[in-house]
Amino acid sequence: MEKEKNAKQSICPVAKKCGGCQFQGIPYEKQLEKKRQLVKQCVGDVRVLTPIGMAKPEHYRNKVHAAFGRDRKGNVICGVYESGTHRIVPVEGCMIEDERADAIIATIRGLLKSFRIKTYDEDSGYGLLRHVMVRTAHATGEILVVLVLASPILPAKNNFVKALRAAHPEITSIVLNVNDRHTSMVLGERNILLYGKGYIEDELCGNRYRISPNSFYQVNAVQTKVLYEKAMEYARLTGKETVIDAYCGIGTIGMTAAAHAKQVIGVELNPSAVRDAIANARRNECKNITFYNEDAGEYMRRLAAAPAGERVSVDVVFMDPPRSGSSEAFLEAVSLLAPKRVVYISCDPHTLGRDLDYMRKHGYRPIECQPVDMFPYTDDIENVVLLERTANRNESKRKSAAAESGNRGYQKELRKVRAAAGSRRPKASKPQSGKRAH
Repeated sequence: MEKEKNAKQSICPVAKKCGGCQFQGIPYEKQLEKKRQLVKQCVGDVRVLTPIGMAKPEHYRNKVHAAFGRDRKGNVICGVYESGTHRIVPVEGCMIEDERADAIIATIRGLLKSFRIKTYDEDSGYGLLRHVMVRTAHATGEILVVLVLASPILPAKNNFVKALRAAHPEITSIVLNVNDRHTSMVLGERNILLYGKGYIEDELCGNRYRISPNSFYQVNAVQTKVLYEKAMEYARLTGKETVIDAYCGIGTIGMTAAAHAKQVIGVELNPSAVRDAIANARRNECKNITFYNEDAGEYMRRLAAAPAGERVSVDVVFMDPPRSGSSEAFLEAVSLLAPKRVVYISCDPHTLGRDLDYMRKHGYRPIECQPVDMFPYTDDIENVVLLERTANRNESKRKSAAAESGNRGYQKELRKVRAAAGSRRPKASKPQSGKRAH
């Protein structure tokens, strides 16, 4: 009976080929328990709470991406890549994707023939349309369509846009993204506005955010609110703290924290995301947050190396790294900076467990882990973990390492000056590592 019940729940006809929904056919409560057990195996001696699931765990993805190509008969197809390959599995509709996005993608596929738009062939490099990405805003209903082309030239673009909008008047913006590289990356770096603002806006935790084609934004808006509320609970902000939001993206975590902290510093390497973050702060009149376009680890290392009188004391660090987790250099920078609390948001329990092991050895104790199911029907699970600084026995070691790091940077710069000056040896001045190049 149980097998029959599970079989009925596997409602996607391409589940096996797609490979995206690994938990198809498993009752939702059992999915959550499987995920809890996985997290427990990965994080070690940390209290793992019951995962927070969704009341309606379908059609939650607000970013939908479809690859375009042709089948053996020459018919246009669009869908997802088969797991581990670049073979396109045709998809008409997906149980975890926004239904409006799926309908728009189907319409675009139907328009290609009449507009004589060829799909791109990865082997020959011939053709134009590579992918379509649709982003939808949960709170505002705005929709952004991104046409990823191998060339900046879209034939009859005005008529194409007109036809697409006639079929879907709910679309608020259309962008042409140019990806002329022979790469597996979906988006290129250049965006050309075809209609609307070139971005959408969504609301989350009381703030309004601008989301551009290349910006990172959590794919499940309902659960993101749950996740951030838990992160704020762990941070225990009173309005007096200085907070760093590392890997800040478009500023969602940092701006949520800004309502409860004295000041927030957001650091992000992606320049497009930083531009959106700055615009978001202005839009929400958030005046106690500042964003820097640089590597977060290097930024924190520089803060830690600053002289005592110039150093900014950081109370809490939020970190939300990519699936690959944090680098050892980044984690070292966190331990050198020595905030009282670290709130680690992770989308991969395996890399989370690895990083927690490092933090344990460098003065931090993981207190509690709250899984949040951002990705129902998949084997992915988001987690938020509270880490607290332990005894001060590592304090002198951290200060020594920070000072040594700052001195190495100073000596490196000094060698450059001496090399440029030839035999002239300038007098050494005080180390400049404490001056923050913001």
